Amino acid sequence: MTIINTDAVLTKLGYVPSDTLRKQLERIRDNTKDYDKIIKHVLDLHDALQVDKSYIAMSNSNDHLKIKVEALTPEMKEDALEKIERFKEKFKVALEKVDGKDTYYIKGFAA
Repeated sequence: MTIINTDAVLTKLGYVPSDTLRKQLERIRDNTKDYDKIIKHVLDLHDALQVDKSYIAMSNSNDHLKIKVEALTPEMKEDALEKIERFKEKFKVALEKVDGKDTYYIKGFAA
């Protein structure tokens, strides 16, 4: 199993690494079930979602990574949601949908 370092994850998600962001990502790691086993797949999903103007980011309100669907068209939104569903099913990842938003918290492997 390859463990991806914190700065690489931050950079891949579009952040400029800093002590504050490293600490936030460490809290996310500690709060995400089997983080080290799924982070590569999370980063792959991030790449796939960018085509649909969607992405993965660190949540400002809780210690989880979040999937943000900000598609510009209904077709792009549908495509993004299909990618998220395939990710969830293929890797058995628990997601929590935010009420009233196209945002999902990545909780880790489903129990």
